[in-house]
Amino acid sequence: MRSPVVLDAPSNLGLRPPAPGTVPGCHKLAGALREQRIVQRLGAAEGGVVVPPRYDRGDWQEGDGVFNAAALASYTRKLADRIERHVRAGDFPVVLGGDCSIGLGASLALRRIGRYGLAAVDASPDFRHPGNSDRIGAAGGEEVALATGRGQEDLTDLEGLRPYLRDEDVRFFGIRDCFADDRAELVALKMPVVTVGELRERGPRALGHAAAQAFDTPGLDGFWVHLDADVLDPTVMPAVDSPDPDGLFPDELVALLGPLLSSPRCAGLNVTIYDPDLDPDGTAGALLADVVVAALGRP
Repeated sequence: MRSPVVLDAPSNLGLRPPAPGTVPGCHKLAGALREQRIVQRLGAAEGGVVVPPRYDRGDWQEGDGVFNAAALASYTRKLADRIERHVRAGDFPVVLGGDCSIGLGASLALRRIGRYGLAAVDASPDFRHPGNSDRIGAAGGEEVALATGRGQEDLTDLEGLRPYLRDEDVRFFGIRDCFADDRAELVALKMPVVTVGELRERGPRALGHAAAQAFDTPGLDGFWVHLDADVLDPTVMPAVDSPDPDGLFPDELVALLGPLLSSPRCAGLNVTIYDPDLDPDGTAGALLADVVVAALGRP
């Protein structure tokens, strides 16, 4: 495996406030995983921090589009610069978020380099866009739609590179079985979706190997893995903004991720959504660090 480099992307720009007058706590994810010695355990190089702009929705109201849009656009370019540099150098970036909107930085970086796919390991597809919702606003639930060119131009067409991802190059894993309506749209767009139930039927390790092989095609230069902590069942990972029931368990997640992350076509990984504010004793953070370390084949 290429040499891992850990960099922090502690942005919470893409989430709604958990309560009036507060900000989402997922910007503390990177610090919490570093407390679990994730850099040392991965034998990774130090990639530093890509500092985000201030979280400030100003006078934003429903119907105004994506909040924090200017800050998100600026941060996406800044994060893309860092990720691009590491990928071109032959490193394996492990990006510690943050909310899911940091995925735009990875998608833009890889679009600059060539044509890359996305393996989104997430409880929900993050595919809200003006064509299917009247609640556009939080980019953390919209980043895959934005990356595939759906939504406002100031986020979907940075540097004139729209779309950053082609529909057919996106695959979803671990979506909750209850999201039938969302799945119908994705399947119609030829975006493969594997729900939790299907993953268990087919076996997570076998599915991971099959997915890695599917990304190994002449038309693709590689793929990126997006890991949202809410793919885990809330009995083991309650510290997320949307703890939906009936998720994956740690051994299943490791079995799925292992073959994807060990593929020579995998360009890197980002980890998102875990919120230390919701994990006062740190047990969920310790578990997430263990999952990432084990999935990357480290002891």
